[in-house]
Amino acid sequence: MEIVICKDKAEASRKAADMIAKLVKEKPECVLGLATGSTPVEMYSCLADDVKAGKISFKGVKSWNLDEYYGLPATHDQSYRYFMNANLFDKIDIDKANTHVLNGLAEDWRKECADYESQIKDAGGIDLQVLGIGSDGHIAFNEPGSSLASRTRMVYLTPQTIQDNARFFDKASDVPTSALSMGVGTICEAKKVILLAFGANKADAVQGMVEGGMSQYCTASALQAHNDAWVFCDEEAASKLKLKDFYAWRSEIEMKG
Repeated sequence: MEIVICKDKAEASRKAADMIAKLVKEKPECVLGLATGSTPVEMYSCLADDVKAGKISFKGVKSWNLDEYYGLPATHDQSYRYFMNANLFDKIDIDKANTHVLNGLAEDWRKECADYESQIKDAGGIDLQVLGIGSDGHIAFNEPGSSLASRTRMVYLTPQTIQDNARFFDKASDVPTSALSMGVGTICEAKKVILLAFGANKADAVQGMVEGGMSQYCTASALQAHNDAWVFCDEEAASKLKLKDFYAWRSEIEMKG
């Protein structure tokens, strides 16, 4: 796991976007795993700027999103399909037929999840997976206690996650209590992983992910076993890392290479 500590969110977002842009240039038909939430928005804006400037094209790219609230239609302004359209897909030249988000209204959610896994496998697997991290250390909607070998499935949200996400809804009671989500095992099969973390409220989660033991109580810690995982964070999110000076020195060498 490489830890890239940046002065602020803008610098971290640009560096992460550059890593994605490099892949898209080298492999125009690559497969991306994408995340939602406020964390990746600035990175997506950087990529949209790159497309507008003619630096990269997403015409051949395919994508699969991490998760979707269960019970929300794709047209709901808090659905993750809506989010992706508004924050990335409508701003780049990707073919929306090549973008995949779990169906939050699927009557047979087990089939929906199994089909999603099959689609990813048939596409050759995810080349690069984008992640955020919850304040309790979760990735996607794999809450504490999720198996590190878990696959795409129905999950139930913890009170903490519901509270964290309530700011996007009129009131906390409007936040869905369940979601369809890629599993930790699914995520860790991606060839490369980029995780973004910003702000002091993510410092404990980042410290647990990087320097704590690998445990289902901090599902992001599973990335310790990944052979090509990158964490792009600002100084506040990195503030509780015991070895942050070493990480900064090492990542500078790796980024140059």
